[in-house]
Amino acid sequence: MSENTVRSTTQRLSIIDASVRLEKLGLNKGTAGNISIRWNGGFLITPSGMAPHRLHPEDIVAVDMDGSWQGARKPSSEWRFHRDIYAARPEITAVVHAHPSFCVALAVLHKEIPPYHYMVAKAGGRDIRCAPYASFGTQALSDFAMTALEGRKACLLANHGMIATGTSLDGAMALAVEVEELAEGYWRALQLGEPILLSDEEMASTVERFSAYGENAQKGSR
Repeated sequence: MSENTVRSTTQRLSIIDASVRLEKLGLNKGTAGNISIRWNGGFLITPSGMAPHRLHPEDIVAVDMDGSWQGARKPSSEWRFHRDIYAARPEITAVVHAHPSFCVALAVLHKEIPPYHYMVAKAGGRDIRCAPYASFGTQALSDFAMTALEGRKACLLANHGMIATGTSLDGAMALAVEVEELAEGYWRALQLGEPILLSDEEMASTVERFSAYGENAQKGSR
């Protein structure tokens, strides 16, 4: 077995493991959502319509940047925004798309997650935007998502779900969990009144501090 085949199998298994984890965490159910990682000038992505517990390495689909794909399975219908994110953001190596309950609750109201908590800055800016609605699997959805992700690592998708990205699959997964926790906190705060928001200056400072924290610090940041 070649080194490339071994690496490919390892990457595919990591996607399957992450998919199972998302379901166990309650961020996805059944065949909802999808996960990809950058690979060989394109990306590997979960297939269309398969539940995580049924996945085997050969079910993970290799997709080229022109949208062509290889293997017995079709790629997730959402492959377009995965492709477009990788094309526009060279630092991103993993994308997680999920339908967690509190993100969906805000997304069906077309609400962003504003700077009610400093941890919102983990997504890269002062807020977590909500992209306008477009049908799943369309280029329009990808275009809206790309706009919502400008200067951000995560966004909500109106009447749909959320996207989280990362410089590693673990990082994208951690951010997906964080965004759902933030969505829940904001939703609960709204039941009591209008949350007090942090200033743009405070959020800008927090974003800067987070840029030298955790996974980023390991890459040589101060």
